[in-house]
Amino acid sequence: MSIWSDLSEYISTLVSGAYTSVVEGVRTFVSGDLETRRRVAFSVAIIALSAKMAKADGIVTPDEVTAFQEFFHVPEEELSNVSRLFNLAKQDVAGFDTYARQVRRLFPGDDPSDDDILRDVLDALFHVAKADGVVHENESLFLEEIAILFGFSEQEFERLQLRHVTPEGENPYAVLEADPTWPFDKLKRHYRQRVMDSHPDRLIARGVPAEFVSIANDRVSALNAAWDVIEKSHRNIRDSGIVAAT
Repeated sequence: MSIWSDLSEYISTLVSGAYTSVVEGVRTFVSGDLETRRRVAFSVAIIALSAKMAKADGIVTPDEVTAFQEFFHVPEEELSNVSRLFNLAKQDVAGFDTYARQVRRLFPGDDPSDDDILRDVLDALFHVAKADGVVHENESLFLEEIAILFGFSEQEFERLQLRHVTPEGENPYAVLEADPTWPFDKLKRHYRQRVMDSHPDRLIARGVPAEFVSIANDRVSALNAAWDVIEKSHRNIRDSGIVAAT
């Protein structure tokens, strides 16, 4: 069953019109099925926080759902449900900080992968933020606040941001979370481990719906690009040494 079918089933159980109740309700949805609950919780979190990141202009237009649909492949027949949740979140008087704290409670750290899935939530939000080709300053500040409410440090957020925003003079070692003083062989092993940890199967195993695997693909692309820079740098240094020796 797809996440959109699970989400439709969950929406049909809703009574309250407040999105804060929507997020809290996930905690008791299919209480005996942890995997489905985590999948629905992840999806509800992305919709809620994406809506709060959008301009608070009352009613969601089809264009405002486009970014979500493009990256996460929402079937046409399910767009009405996604739009309904976007509308509920945008019209709710609760601020984004309330939602962020609720999402944190959905993934409190009882499971070893909870922090990883919160990073996945942030990655997904960056996908939506950069749909127009750039992450605007107010979006970056919004995402940083979310990261803090999730319990991440400023340094952790900056490392995550580097996967999506490429400032001038970007440090590829920061993208890989590697120490530039490490020998080449250790750097290579670390890079391969980071790619393995970012494999779509790893995300799905911790509760990220299969429909959201573009997060993993984007993450691996950033790691590969960083490694290409590091490998080229080491190769140039090695070649320069050979030339100097001769």
